[in-house]
Amino acid sequence: MQNPLDRITRRHGGKRSRTRTDRKRGRYIQARPANGKTDDLAFDATLRAAAPYQTERAEQRKRVAFAIKTSDFQRKVRVKKSANLVLFVVDASWSMAVAERMSATKGAILSLLTDAYQRRDRVGLIVFQKNRATLILPPTNSVQLAQRALADIPVGGKTPLSAGLFMAYEIIKREQMLHPDVNPLMILLTDGAGNVSISNLPPQEEANRLAEQIAEEKIRSVVINMEHAAFDQGLAQSLALHLHAPCYTLNELKAETLYQKVREEMNV
Repeated sequence: MQNPLDRITRRHGGKRSRTRTDRKRGRYIQARPANGKTDDLAFDATLRAAAPYQTERAEQRKRVAFAIKTSDFQRKVRVKKSANLVLFVVDASWSMAVAERMSATKGAILSLLTDAYQRRDRVGLIVFQKNRATLILPPTNSVQLAQRALADIPVGGKTPLSAGLFMAYEIIKREQMLHPDVNPLMILLTDGAGNVSISNLPPQEEANRLAEQIAEEKIRSVVINMEHAAFDQGLAQSLALHLHAPCYTLNELKAETLYQKVREEMNV
């Protein structure tokens, strides 16, 4: 059986987020030297780049009215609106605060979907508990579908943190293949303490390795530390470091505070 860690391949290579695009779509905002590329040239910028050299190109201007060389070529820089994908990954293992955690997450998801009406933004939910992760809500922009899916969420048992991270990675990579312009953001609600492995590695080491590989894929993440301050061992903060992600402790875990934090991160 293939190790799930080995299946993560290291590939480098209303208001929505703006992303630069090499495709001939999107709004032309500026120009830069073409550096040998001759597609999608910015003619206005190319003419401006060539203008100061017209006197010294007198010989060439005997044949043409305006002398342009390939070194003058300027290429368009375009931006386009990209859809956001917000994927919540929530620890649903047994704890005193699990009901509060789920209530806040459900409320934030529904608020984001309502806010995303008439846009292409989508929201999904993975929960991990017992010995597995479960995709409760596949990425959607449907409030009605979300309401049905969120009605009954399993809770209790151990904490398979690695399973949650691995499923999140697979869902995000699949979405990026289907929608190349998607802007993914993983919101991980956890205390950082995994106690179930999906390989032969110790749970904490396995979770950290998965986090590092997610970070290598340039997947943006945010960790919401669910541990009570009196018992906090710094595990959520450590996991956030491996994810190259910020780690927040919300004074009040309510739908509105979680929603506002996600909106802030989407607009960074």
